[in-house]
Amino acid sequence: MAERDKIYSKELLGKTIVSKSGKKFGEVGDLIFEVGSGELIHIVLRNATTYTERMELERTKEGQILIPFSAVIATGDFLVVAEEDII
Repeated sequence: MAERDKIYSKELLGKTIVSKSGKKFGEVGDLIFEVGSGELIHIVLRNATTYTERMELERTKEGQILIPFSAVIATGDFLVVAEEDII
């Protein structure tokens, strides 16, 4: 992978998360990763929308909403997630 193809985790923080259909979920508040491999596991949602609050998504002990990183299908100005991979 070329250096310019890499995306550093700090670049993801604060980005808006939307579904393929354009529904806003909130923003990237934090990232949870596997320490040994460095694999990203979950996105911790910040400023969750009402739509997202009503979904029955996995949460942290503190009640923060988690989105599996495996659901991310594109990154750029936004993080685009496949809603069907979240539920």
